[in-house]
Amino acid sequence: MKKIFFIIVIFSLLFLTTGCGKYTEKSIVKDINKKFNNLTSYHIEGSMEIYNGEDVYKYDVKSSYENDNYRVSLKNKLNDHEQIILKNSDGIYVLTPSLNKSFKFQSNWPNNSSQVYILKSLQNDINEDKKIKLKEKNNGYILSTKLANTNNKNLNNQKIYLDKKLNITKVEVFDESGNKQIKMIYNSYDPKASFNNKYFTVSENMKSQNQNSEKSKTTSKLDESIYPMYLPSGTYLSDEESVSKEDGDRVILTFAGESPFILVEESVGKSDEMEVIPVYGDPTILSDTVGALSETSVNFISDGIEYYIASDSLTTQQIIQVAESISSIPVMK
Repeated sequence: MKKIFFIIVIFSLLFLTTGCGKYTEKSIVKDINKKFNNLTSYHIEGSMEIYNGEDVYKYDVKSSYENDNYRVSLKNKLNDHEQIILKNSDGIYVLTPSLNKSFKFQSNWPNNSSQVYILKSLQNDINEDKKIKLKEKNNGYILSTKLANTNNKNLNNQKIYLDKKLNITKVEVFDESGNKQIKMIYNSYDPKASFNNKYFTVSENMKSQNQNSEKSKTTSKLDESIYPMYLPSGTYLSDEESVSKEDGDRVILTFAGESPFILVEESVGKSDEMEVIPVYGDPTILSDTVGALSETSVNFISDGIEYYIASDSLTTQQIIQVAESISSIPVMK
């Protein structure tokens, strides 16, 4: 009898030390998929930091999902400028309530790009990387993965932090050299969130946000040209033209050389009636704003100035670098 008891104890100890609660890369991915595949809705609130050289851009983030509808609110902590990325049955939108403007995209967002605030995107990154690395911490796990899809080639890999229940608590994104580019902290997570039938509509979001944040209708003045701090090698400013309009100013900068491009800067103000403007490309975060990025151009609004960069010579990555080097607002450390 003592021998039988001793054998049972030994097998129990072996089971506890080799099987129970011990994840492998394969088993944790299986359980993450099981957890995320069962989601029909969620609401996440958190904070995000974007690093651009020595500059840090800080956002309050609210990310909501229900039945293939998405709503992501990104509020810049420095100037309270809020933009909302919206996906519903009518399409993809980026709303700028303070200007009463909405940009409508022909895009497969968010399925075609990696997003730190969208669970389906992170799940896709986890599944696409066949060499995922798992590290166990006292309070949870860290998954190291490549980014499956990204418009910004400077974003190379990430660390996804999970608690013991496999809820995401933090995401860090790095470039090839290991420099941190993005950090997203999940402050709260509701996997059973419910929303009213207007929550994902353009009109409701524009109306409610305008009521919450009344901005001046005056047009921002473009006092002087804003020049990019980054230029590709062998590229230089060759022409500058200023145009006065009834509702503001416009500057057209032409850059020539090995990688020519044009940069258009235009003052914008709040419209009396809501504008829906069709644009090409995908919604892409550019340090302090969300822009429309295509293979040959980018269009974005920063601090009341609308920018448009176009080139058949620049790579997508160079377009992003030029765009991120012409931010006109100060940043926080």
